[in-house]
This record gives sequence, C-alpha cells and structure tokens, in this order.
Amino acid sequence: MNAKSSVQTKPKHEQLGLSDEEVVEMYKYMVLARKFDERCLLLQRAGKINFHVSGIGQETAQIAAAFALDRERDYFLPYYRDYGFVMAVGMTLEELMLSAFAKAGDPNSGGRQMPGHFGSKRLRIVTGSSPVTTQVPHAVGFALAAKMQKKDIVSYVTFGEGSSNQGDFHEGLNFAGVQKLPVIFLCENNQYAISVPIKKQLGGRVVDRAQGYGFPGIRVDGNDALEVYRVVKEARERAVHGEGPTLIEAMMYRLSPHSTSDNDLAYRTKDEVDENWKKDGIPKMKSYLIEHGLWSEERDEAMLKEIQQQLKDALEAAEGAPYPKPEDTLLHVYASEGEV
Repeated sequence: MNAKSSVQTKPKHEQLGLSDEEVVEMYKYMVLARKFDERCLLLQRAGKINFHVSGIGQETAQIAAAFALDRERDYFLPYYRDYGFVMAVGMTLEELMLSAFAKAGDPNSGGRQMPGHFGSKRLRIVTGSSPVTTQVPHAVGFALAAKMQKKDIVSYVTFGEGSSNQGDFHEGLNFAGVQKLPVIFLCENNQYAISVPIKKQLGGRVVDRAQGYGFPGIRVDGNDALEVYRVVKEARERAVHGEGPTLIEAMMYRLSPHSTSDNDLAYRTKDEVDENWKKDGIPKMKSYLIEHGLWSEERDEAMLKEIQQQLKDALEAAEGAPYPKPEDTLLHVYASEGEV
C-alpha cells in the first residue's frame, strides 16, 4: 500500500486532523446540548421558567464549527439558538441554567437578558441584542480590530436565514469584503424565519450573496459534523492568512417550535417535521463513531446517565440561587461598574 492510498483509507476525522478523543468529545457536546434544550422545554411547560427558545436540530453544525475555531483566542458572536456552540467554547450547564431561571449569578447578564442572549468576557462571547442581525456588524468590528492589531485571530458570527434579509447583514458583509477582514459568517439555515418558510422569504440562496461582496460562499450539510468542521476550518485558515471573509450557509432544519410561545403545527405539518427527524445529525455522528470503533451502545447509555445527573445538579443549583435585587437593575450600564 502506497502512502497516497494509506491516507485515503484513514477515517475522515483523521484526514481532517481531528483525534479520536476530539471527535468523541464533539458527539458528547451534541448530546449534552440536546438534553439541556429538551429539559428547558419541559421546565417552561411546567411553569418553572418563563421562556425558552430552542435549537434542537442545529447542534451538530454549532459544535462542529466550535471545534474548527481557536477556542482559546477567537471572538464569538453567536445567535440565540447556539446552546451547543457556547457549551463547546466553555459555558457550563449551571451557567446556562442560571440564565434560564434569570438568577443573579447568570454570567450572561445577571438575569437581565432573555435566555439565549449569550455573553462572556472570559470566553470572548460578545453580548447579543434582541433585534436580530445586530451581531453581524459587531463581528465585523472585532475583525477590523484584529486586522489593525495584526492578530492571527478571527471573529465568528452566526445568524438564521431570516437575518440575511436585514440591512445589518448587507452592511456588515459589504464592509468585511471591502476591507478583507478575518471574519466568518455562518448562516444556520433552519428553513423557517419564525413561521415563514424559505420559499416565501428568499429569492435565491443565501450563500450566493457572497459573490456580490467579493468573497467565497460555501453551502454545507449542517447535519454532517465533519463537513461543517472542514468548511469552517478552511474558512479560518483563509482569514488568518489575510484572504478575507467567508460566508457559510449550513443547511439544517429546526426540529422544535420557534420558541415556547410558538405553535409550529399552525404553519407546518407533523409529517414534514417527522421526515426531517430522519436527517438529524446526532444519530449520524453516533453511527460514525460506532463504525470506527470509537463508541458503543454501552458507553452511550453511561453517558446519558451522566448527563441526567449533570442536568439535575445544574437545575438544583439554579433553583436554589438568589434572584437579582431590584435595586441592582441599572448596574453595569457603564463599564466602570465592573463585570456581571
């Protein structure tokens, strides 16, 4: 067997530079994010928390992208469904649960923001706003700073396909293209902007818009973790070598309602949702690991038990934590008042 054929027979994750341990860790984060999301949906229905916006069906792409970035140095501007992403870059279950319960110890905002509005100076997660797409020009600003300071880092920003129709999207991508900035734009195309399907909101493909801004656009199967990893890794390499931005359109499907305030069966059928469950990336990743001898049903069962305990511990900690004091409402308006 020659060297070329030897490389071709390697498992795909090895060809991409991922170790066995890393690809297993990716899968564990996917399941952890899914179980956290499911638990929050139940908590809201039980009246324990007020609101939850779900990311079920989008975890695969989120976590694969996180592993392709420099999780110790890059800057991240995730959108409100990115529980898997923020977990993969270091946010803990307890921190996310504190946010869901709007407790004072919530590291994102001290209980001020809605759930899913992530922010952490420690993890370089830039605080998000409720108006969609505002994170895109912010990401471009961070990329401009990195270029001016000659740092080999990138800013990474995510958004839904509905956000690609906002003015912030155009302004951010146009400026990034003109300045050749080290920023990665990843559109999590989950097929629906709340209740509006893509056929009623887009005249073409999101990815093709990159041509008008002068940089590459790549469409990828968002349910294929290793393909998402490859595409984001290549985009990062382009960015740090001064070759400018990349727009990535990760195709996926939002398997849950838009939020706990939404009845998704008012605008799509159960058959449509059931058909898309068959494309879920998490079982695909599990099958890949088992196929290559990296996982087993026994290990899966043990992991699920461990996750249930982690969720129980995080829930107990969040429920027992104090709420913010009313008199602290206006704290942290100015930087001089310290961190949350």
